[in-house]
Amino acid sequence: MDRIDAMRVFVSALDEGSLAAAGRVLGRSPATVTRAITFLESHVGVQLLHRTTRSIRLSEAGERYAAACRRILTDLEEADMLAAGERGAPRGLLTITAPLVSGSRILRPILDAFLELQPAVRARLLLLDRTVSLMDEGIDVGLRIAHLPDSSLVATRVGEVRKVLCASPSYLDSAAPIESPADLASHRCIQMSAFGQESWNFPPVRGASVARHVAIEPRLVVNTVEAAVESALEGRGITRVLSYQIADEVAAGRLRIILAEDEPTPLPVHLITPEGRLSVPKVRAFFDFAAPQLKAEFARRQRACAD
Repeated sequence: MDRIDAMRVFVSALDEGSLAAAGRVLGRSPATVTRAITFLESHVGVQLLHRTTRSIRLSEAGERYAAACRRILTDLEEADMLAAGERGAPRGLLTITAPLVSGSRILRPILDAFLELQPAVRARLLLLDRTVSLMDEGIDVGLRIAHLPDSSLVATRVGEVRKVLCASPSYLDSAAPIESPADLASHRCIQMSAFGQESWNFPPVRGASVARHVAIEPRLVVNTVEAAVESALEGRGITRVLSYQIADEVAAGRLRIILAEDEPTPLPVHLITPEGRLSVPKVRAFFDFAAPQLKAEFARRQRACAD
């Protein structure tokens, strides 16, 4: 069996979530897909997938091997394009990653519009609330909300977001006044598990150098932004999220931002790609198309939270 073809089957199985789904997408029989995975496992000498009748899960070795396969297949696709003399034409598979909320609410509509304009481009959008290594995981473009460390990434800044505290008008009108972060200790709090459960941190007061930590005992801890925001909208308490995630609710008066003067420094938002990838037509075309639209949308949401 051809190893490159087997790698394509392996990656397709991961993308589709099962061997059967990969077979349907590739037009292969289930037995053929299984043989391809078995061939790769025999070749490398380790188990790549833990398989059941309904699902597949990568082994530790499989995670490393999958990242390598994606890089190899991407490089091969680009080599084919260059050899065919189509350097100037965007085409092929464009792989993009973004955080769950910003990816689904902001980036996904922009990607849909881009695909309408570029019929020879296909896309895979990975919505992941973790830091992704673009090089290791074979990803062309990422939307990242964070301060970027020194690296070989090429980055275009497309906005900034704030970490804000918010609650519904009904909760704030019926609860004790909140004049400083210390007042939060006596309020009902809705906590995002990603932000820690024991305290909320704030910058030092003017003239000091030590950050402030307010101990909280959250009434509710959730692991998604949507759940935290919905609970706050229903008047259940105060939550802490990123400003763009509640811009429309603030603009509509359904949520109010509190303690804005005690917010941490805003976080930058960048569109990023590995060094050298901007020379690839599909990546350059997406950067040129998406960057100004992202800037406009993040600016709109920032204005909504500042008014």
